[in-house]
Amino acid sequence: MIAYILAIVLVAFVFDFINGFHDSANSIATVVATRVLSPLQAVAWAAFFNFVALFVAGTAVARTIGSGMIDISIVDPNVILAGLMGAIIWNLITWYFGLPSSSSHALIGGYAGAAVAKAGVAAVTWGSKWVLTLTFIALSPILGMLLGSSLMILVSWLFHRASPGKVNSLFRYAQLASSAAFSLSHGANDAQKTMGIVVGLLASSSAVFAGETGWLRFLHVPDAKVIPYWVMAAAHAAIAAGTFFGGWRIVHTMGSRVTRLRPVGGFCAETGGAMSILIATGFGIPVSTTHTITGSIVGVGATQRARAVRWNVAGRIVWAWILTIPASAFMAAIGYAILAAVAR
Repeated sequence: MIAYILAIVLVAFVFDFINGFHDSANSIATVVATRVLSPLQAVAWAAFFNFVALFVAGTAVARTIGSGMIDISIVDPNVILAGLMGAIIWNLITWYFGLPSSSSHALIGGYAGAAVAKAGVAAVTWGSKWVLTLTFIALSPILGMLLGSSLMILVSWLFHRASPGKVNSLFRYAQLASSAAFSLSHGANDAQKTMGIVVGLLASSSAVFAGETGWLRFLHVPDAKVIPYWVMAAAHAAIAAGTFFGGWRIVHTMGSRVTRLRPVGGFCAETGGAMSILIATGFGIPVSTTHTITGSIVGVGATQRARAVRWNVAGRIVWAWILTIPASAFMAAIGYAILAAVAR
């Protein structure tokens, strides 16, 4: 049993790596599209701030995932592994087709789908956390759009007398700060989701490690609301590593196919997205960085003119959002049925 649990913890951190790999485009697409940084410089910059989030983010989102959405009494290693499998499969499918879907909602959908497959809908602890999470599926891109467009309008008004060359030159430097802020917010929210899954697994299996000594004693987690520091550090390291290796298919979609960006637009999109995500993180809401930055990019593009946004591409992205939770839940339910039959 110990080996099985350790393998699932490893799978959880592999998911975190894939999350960074899949969502790296959210952090670097605008700064690459505006040619402020090369792709290699951009992924290194983003990965660094993904990890720095460890020291500033807190654990509110991790506690939501670990104990606020699924009845912890029905959680077992098979539920966790099936949930991760569902999320990973959906992430790889959308990565292959270059669609920036939400790793966050894939994980939530997979976790819920596996739990329901085991114990029915009663396994889901319906309440404020679910209401806020589902609400922010719709609100996060809208909030990102409003903040991105508002910042673009404000910046345009403040610099309307400056030459385009001077504005671009200034915001090439400013975009370094906005990209760092968005990468930090990405690490702050997304790494915590894996923390919550790992802690939920260890808390549900606490009896297995209760009498252990040596390094195994660190896996004894009696309360899902207490996040061990080693889990926090490992989650941030995994997502930073995934970001460094990047998801180049999605960079193309986010950086140029939704709308064309200049440095000033990239700054406004990243700043608006970072503000939205940090607000959600402060309230412990597992928001989608993908939804938020896409909304911000669309908002910035729409301030130029409606035709600046490639709405057909944005529409494909929206369909990926809508399908994410049910698709990952369905895959996780199948995974649980297989695991329940094999890993008894």
